[in-house]
Amino acid sequence: MSLKNLSVKTKIHKNLKNKLNNKRINLIYQRFEKSLNIKENFAVAVSGGPDSLALAFLAKIYSIKHNLKTKFFIVNHKLRQESTKEAIKVKKLLNKFLINLEILTWRGKKPIKNIQALARKKRYELLFLKCDRYKLNNILLGHHQDDLFENFFIRILRGSGLKGLISLDKKIVIDGKHLLRPLLDLKKEDLIFLSKNVFKFYVQDPTNEDKKYQRIKVRKLIEELKENGLDKKKFYKTIKNLKSSNRVVSHYVRENFEKNTFFSAKSKKLILNKLFFSQPDEVVFRSLSDSIKLVGEKYHSSRGKKLDKIIKEIKNDEFSKATLGGCIIEKVNQTVIIAKEH
Repeated sequence: MSLKNLSVKTKIHKNLKNKLNNKRINLIYQRFEKSLNIKENFAVAVSGGPDSLALAFLAKIYSIKHNLKTKFFIVNHKLRQESTKEAIKVKKLLNKFLINLEILTWRGKKPIKNIQALARKKRYELLFLKCDRYKLNNILLGHHQDDLFENFFIRILRGSGLKGLISLDKKIVIDGKHLLRPLLDLKKEDLIFLSKNVFKFYVQDPTNEDKKYQRIKVRKLIEELKENGLDKKKFYKTIKNLKSSNRVVSHYVRENFEKNTFFSAKSKKLILNKLFFSQPDEVVFRSLSDSIKLVGEKYHSSRGKKLDKIIKEIKNDEFSKATLGGCIIEKVNQTVIIAKEH
């Protein structure tokens, strides 16, 4: 790097750090740094909205302070006519701050139904491919406290259990990639403030007002509840308490798996003994779900209704054989054998 370029880089980095002189931004960064707390290189998923631009700024500062290499990506789904122009505009904006943003484009035919879910799946697919190329296992996502509340209500509408209600965690692992959400303790209003202060710009996605999407309906519902006395601090405390309860259940699930299963390396089959199914209902349900995911090598759990049916039949000695989650599940005498379906 030339001395001139080095001088420019030093100046921009200094200007970025000077933003921390703002008391509110400094407090936001401190909470972010404490939440992230990693020493490995990482990637950052950017969308152009206020949360992801705030994430880009915070991640850049973190990488400078901790001397880490980081890559920034924005996925252009090409679901809206303006998406390409918006991605280019965000790229140019971040480049002024020496944040080199790479645009990943979703090419090919687009879905007509279940658009948001399929777009999310494609986004992860493109991000994972790039991270493999750069040998990065950590990906930062821009989900914040408001997303935590929205996810809770969406899961209630789906009839989710305890694990589903608090499924938006700070860290999850998918296909060997650590998806990190260091903004989960931060409010959207703080992220909007930061983006306006630093970048003077952010993309406003028109789908955020489209009530045909369930998430937007839930968002409107939460706003109405706030007007009628919903206390987000108490709500956040409730979610924390539920997460604590979930950790207790998870402990007994692990214990059940360790004590009452045996994996045959020779036949590549997981064997569950009779005691596996004598535990409390939630423990049995999760243990069987995790077993099927493990053998079937799937990320998503199998549908709850099918699992409930199998468990009920096994306990009532009415079960013989079934397929689920890419697995063959078979009962032989007092044991249940799970093998990968070929």
